[in-house]
Amino acid sequence: MAITHDDFIPRPGIVNKQGYLPDPSELVCIEIPKVFDQCLIKRCLIYGCGPDTFDTDAELRSNPLNDPKIFTGCRNFHLTLISVEKIPLKKNSSYKKIVVCFVISFYADFIDCKGETSYDFYEINRTEVISKLYCPDSIAQISTTSVPTGKSSDSDSEIIKLELVPECLDGFFYKDDCGESFLDITLGFHLIVKCELIVQLLIPAYGYCPVPCKCEEDCEEDPCEKFDRAPVPKFFPDQKLKPLFDE
Repeated sequence: MAITHDDFIPRPGIVNKQGYLPDPSELVCIEIPKVFDQCLIKRCLIYGCGPDTFDTDAELRSNPLNDPKIFTGCRNFHLTLISVEKIPLKKNSSYKKIVVCFVISFYADFIDCKGETSYDFYEINRTEVISKLYCPDSIAQISTTSVPTGKSSDSDSEIIKLELVPECLDGFFYKDDCGESFLDITLGFHLIVKCELIVQLLIPAYGYCPVPCKCEEDCEEDPCEKFDRAPVPKFFPDQKLKPLFDE
């Protein structure tokens, strides 16, 4: 039996019963960036002197370090889009060759021979070329006004967006002929390049989202009372036994 509007509370959540939602209360027109095309770039980069390649980068070597001993990992990744170049293809100008320049910055932590934690800062400048991406030009010209100045300004309805998931896969120390130590990072990342356009979409809606619940407060609790309510632990680990018979 379908849920009626009286029983339904509109809120964000997982739709775990298909066909049980009531009819929407209205159809609304919203203006949002819509993804027209996207592609994934996957790179595993190691240090390599000279020009950058698909699998090497000269900026993955640290500055000279003082007695490093153990590499402990990377943190605080940040992505900055520097420039975008869109070159229309001759056969179909709606498809474009995209050249994106961006910077991946992060900190790499290590422990020195004295047992103290230190770090070095990395900035990896990369250029990626997407040979073909469906990125049509917007037909409408958009101009907006800002509050409180009220001045109108042209808005770029075509957006190139980058989404990055980086990871330091490894790090090892290198000592040159002069005795200076460096940290070479192996960097892996997944980069999604998206072409978006500002469009108007007609979607079903249930009205405005309700006011959310109050934030939970972290109340101090007596540790003995919490211990008394806790279940009795298992005294022995689970056994790793194979079934006696086939299913």
